[in-house]
Formats: sequence, structure tokens, C-alpha cells
Amino acid sequence: MREFPKLLFIFLDGVGIGENDASINPFFSADLVNFRRIFGDVPSKENPAIRNGSSFVQPCDALLGVDGFPQSGTGQVTLFTGVNAAQIIGAHFGPYPHSQTRTVLEQKNIFKVLKELGARVHFANAFPKQFFRYIESGKRRLSATTMSCILSDIPICDDTSLREGDAISADITGERWILELGYSDLTPLTPFQSGERLRTIVERYDFTMFEYFLTDKAGHERDKPMAERVLRMLDEFLGGVTEGGLENLTVLISSDHGNVEDLSVKTHTYNPSLTAVAGEYAGFFYGKFTSIADVTPAIVELFKTSSEGQRL
Repeated sequence: MREFPKLLFIFLDGVGIGENDASINPFFSADLVNFRRIFGDVPSKENPAIRNGSSFVQPCDALLGVDGFPQSGTGQVTLFTGVNAAQIIGAHFGPYPHSQTRTVLEQKNIFKVLKELGARVHFANAFPKQFFRYIESGKRRLSATTMSCILSDIPICDDTSLREGDAISADITGERWILELGYSDLTPLTPFQSGERLRTIVERYDFTMFEYFLTDKAGHERDKPMAERVLRMLDEFLGGVTEGGLENLTVLISSDHGNVEDLSVKTHTYNPSLTAVAGEYAGFFYGKFTSIADVTPAIVELFKTSSEGQRL
């Protein structure tokens, strides 16, 4: 079996790099102790690029040379394939992938490409029975991540995966499953416990992705206490992931567009996307990102280089 790096890709929906202003940017009003521990500081427009040893934060263009606010449909296809989806259709589009980008997503999504290299890939989000009934009904308004899995024959985790510890709830703690989805028998996890579980999951695969959507939701709500709570939860989650150190693990965090970093507006923003890397191969990624279209090609380059036995 080929030896690949262990890479955890944490996709954050709607997280950009905004102003150093705690009145509108919850990154500066929430106490993000783990983010600061790992990356040294919180980025801002005034200080967008940060290095802390080999760990770094890099702003990534999410505008993609197309007018208008960036949107999730085109942004996520771009992020997960390396192909500028906004330029394909001549506009930003969302929240779901545009029909004209389906072929690109089918052929070049990160799950498919890494799977074809021989890597063990895993989408760690768990989905309830309601989601699978929706799929069975023939409806196809799917996110870029779930569509990528379906198009690439990557299993989508369900409640059994969640119970057995091979998946994470999209809200991190699992409280939504209990309060809104009818799974009253489940026991919620703390964000730290969920992070520890994800670290255990990562050990079983070469490439693992986890998607966190509440950042985008909090941005659209313009609810500062909610945004701070969502970011603190994410920060504690990162603490659980990294508690055992980052030896033999690379953590890559990236987003499709800005939103939660500016609560003065309800829309997405023109701000650069937040992209951050820490761990074993952080140095490999340093200097490779200028836009969100650079993320997947860099990951693929790492895995190809590793699979060919080249020195990293």
C-alpha cells in the first residue's frame, strides 16, 4: 500500500479575513485561545498573513475575477476542484453548484482525484435519515461536498457512523440531532471531545474532510453572540484535534468566501477567504495559495509527490 500524508481538511463555510474591529468582527471579540496557540494570532485586513513556526495563515482571493459577491455554489466547486467555477458560468452562483459545473465537479473533485491516486478518503460529516430520504426522492439540490461524494462513490456517513465514532455532527456537538432531528437517544459531545474523535478518525484515513456550516449561518443572522459562540465552539474543537500534537498530521483550514468576519452586513463579503495550515507538511503548502482555486491543486501535488516517493 502506498504511504500518504495524513491530511485533515476543515472546510469553514463563509469565513473571510476582516477588519480588526471587535464591534463587527467576532474573531476579535471571541477568545480564540487555540487558534492563537496554533497560528500565533488572528488575521485581519491590517495583518492578513501570519506565520507561527511552520504554521501559517494566508488570505486567498474568493472573487475569482468575476463581479459580484462570492457565493457558495461556485466558491465551493472552485475550492474542491481547483477550477474557477465562477468563470465557467460568468457569475457567482449559489448556494448549490450550478448545472454547468457538474462535469467539473464529477471529474476533478478532491475526493475522486485522491481516491484514484490510491488514498483512503473520508467525508467525516454525519447525515440523518431525513437527508437520505431526500436523496431517494430524486431531489438533487445538494452541496458541493455531498454531490462530490455521490459522484465519486464515497460513502456518506449516517447515524450509525455517528454512533460508532466514524463521523462528526455538522454542528460539532450533536445537539441539533437531539433537539431538531429526532435522535433523542444520542449523547452530545463537547466541542473538545468531538475534536478528539475527529483526530481518531483521521488516523484511519489519508485524507479526511469535515465541513462546518454554522459560521456562514451566523454571518447571515448578524447575531454577534451566536457568531462568538460558533467560533468558540470551533476553537475548542481545534483544541481537541490538536491536543496530542501535530506530529504525523497536517491540518488545512479553508473557506469559500467571507461572511462571519463582518457582521455589519447580512450578505457575503468581498474579503479574502481565510486559509490556514499547521502540522507536518505546513511548510510544503507555504506560498502556494493566492486564491481558493489553489487549495485542491496543492493538496493533490502533496499526495502525488508522496505517492511517487519524492522528497517532501
